[in-house]
Formats: sequence, C-alpha cells, structure tokens
Amino acid sequence: MARQNVYLDHNAASPLRPEARTALLAALDFTGNPSSVHAHGRALRDTIETGRRQVARLAGAEPRQVVFTGSATEAITQAIVGGAKMFAASTIAVSAGDHVAAPQAANATGLPVISIGLLPDGRIDLDQLATILAEAEGNLLVCVHWVNNETGVVQPIGRISAMVGPTRHTLLVDAVQAFGKLPLDFAASAPDMMAISGHKIGAPSGIGGLLVKGHADTVRLIPGGGQEQGRRGGTEAFALIAAFGAAAEAAGNDDRTRLQGLVDALEAGLKTLAPDVVIFGAEAERVGSVVNFAIPGLKSATAMMALDLQGVSVSSGSACSSGKVSVSHVLLAMGVAPELAECALRVSFGWNSTEEDATAFLSALETILARQKRSGQAA
Repeated sequence: MARQNVYLDHNAASPLRPEARTALLAALDFTGNPSSVHAHGRALRDTIETGRRQVARLAGAEPRQVVFTGSATEAITQAIVGGAKMFAASTIAVSAGDHVAAPQAANATGLPVISIGLLPDGRIDLDQLATILAEAEGNLLVCVHWVNNETGVVQPIGRISAMVGPTRHTLLVDAVQAFGKLPLDFAASAPDMMAISGHKIGAPSGIGGLLVKGHADTVRLIPGGGQEQGRRGGTEAFALIAAFGAAAEAAGNDDRTRLQGLVDALEAGLKTLAPDVVIFGAEAERVGSVVNFAIPGLKSATAMMALDLQGVSVSSGSACSSGKVSVSHVLLAMGVAPELAECALRVSFGWNSTEEDATAFLSALETILARQKRSGQAA
C-alpha cells in the first residue's frame, strides 16, 4: 500500500490555518515594541488589540477579559496558583479527567487537593461535587474541564456553574477543547476564569489565553513591565497573537455539522470492521469531532505504529505525556479495565479533515486487523 499522509490528531494540535499563516507573516513585517508610544509601537498595539477582539468574539467574552499567555498550561497554572492566593483558597478540587496541567498546578500550591470522580460515561460526578461543596471549610477553588480532550465528552458546565456560582467558591474551566467547537458565552456565564489555546484551532503553538472576570484579577505570576493588564509581564508575542486572532475568526465559520458527519461515518465503519469495538463516552453528550475507541486485543501502541507506517497519524490520548504511550488516566477514572484502556485509540478531526481521511483510516485499520487475524490463525 502506498504511504498516505492523513492527519487525524487535531485534539493534540490542528494544522496552521491559511488565515493564521497570512496574519502571522504580515505581523512579522512590523518593527518595534507594542509598548512604545511612537507610530511603530502603536501599529503593533493595534495588531494585538485586533487579535484580542477576535479571540474574545469566539469566546463570547469582552476584549478586556482576554489575557494572552504562552499556552493553555500557563493559563491554567496562573489561574490555579494565582487564584488560590488571590481568593485565599483552603482547598482545590480538580476533576479526575482534567488535563495533567491542572492537578500539577494544584499540587504546586501546597494546598490539599481533592479529586472529583468521573462516572462510567465520562461525565463529572455531580453528586460528589455537591458533597465537596457542602463540606468545604473555607474557600474552595474548583477546576473542571468543559470537553474532555481524550473522549470528547461534554461536561454539564451549566449545572456545575449553577452549583458553584451562588457559593463563595471560585470556578476555573478548562475550555481548550470547547473553544471553537461549542458556543461559548464567557461574559454572561458563571465561571470566574477560563483557559483557551491557540494551536487547537489552527493557530501556531506558543499562544493561549486566560479569560478572567473583573473580580478574578489573579496574582501577577510574571510582574514584569505591566503588560496584559499587569497579569503577564514581558513583551507580547504580537505575531502569534495576530495569528491566534485570525484563527479564532476563521474557526467561527467552521461547519460543525460536517465534522459530526465524519465522526458518524467513522463510528459506523468501526462497528462494521470490529463488532466488539468499545466507543468511550458513547452514552454521554460528546463534541462532534473526536472518537476514542478500543478494539479488544489490539494494543494502542501496536496499532499506532502500524497506522503510522501506512501514513495515518492518530493518538492514544493526550499528547502531553513526553511522547509516551501509557494507559489513560481519564479512562481509568471512568472505570475502564486497564487491559481495555491499553487498546484505546483517539481519532480527532479538524478544520481541514475530509471524508477521504476517514476512509483512509478505516482502510488502514482493516489491513491491520486482517494481518492480526492471520497472525493469530498461524499461531
């Protein structure tokens, strides 16, 4: 079989959009420092503020609520470490399905950390969260993800917000996988802070954001020269911000129905190829761009290598594990047996995915399964 070039790992990073590339290159032609008051500096400041307005529009936020960071990990860390100090938190509660950045930042504060469990369908255990809120002594910082980056399960943020919002506690939402995929209305919603990322929607890596309400003026982790409303010092990466803004504007026009169609076709194909396939989170609401599944007996490490040899790129879950293929903490939190979790594969679509990509994946998988069957018969 001729080697293909099929990229189906958009949840890790989506390819650079043409609009973002154009904005990036145009911004690189500017000279100066955005903090300078002369014409060159003002032109750069305009570039940054245009990007801020574009990102805010996609997030349903006010431009002044957008603080640019170097990544979503930085945004989450600033929100947790800074927020814990700002609000004198006594305890931090983090959902068991959160990106590793959240529990790592929580542990760095030195405060007690409570894990909020997941139900078998991948949703956050709201009963446990209610108990945590009721029994909390002092201020609680609650950290939850909106869309799980591995399973695509959409968390009931409305209900969570209704539980945390009326209390004295603080709510941080990791919206990295929701940004550009679900309607967001940060300005009118209950969360105090929300983290977003650029490279998940087709902007370059190295740019993210923290959305903050006026009362959530987090401690300045990088005091510097007062950039980004004093929350993040250092000369702004104006070219990356311009590209982030352009990607956000383009993402607002994405056809989500088309992506859902690709997911539906993929899942139908999987069930035909392997009737025993397990699709994780299938009983819950999921964002329509990712499928996390397992075919019993087909280890993810073996499958990914075989797919890669055929020119098809997928993953077994989060990319933030130093390139290692390990059992997903998300699936284990859902109660998935370790031997089945070892077979998990994640296929994620994005702005430039096509029907041909889905077909190529299924064709490559069919070849792998046939080879596995022949090997088993020979043994």
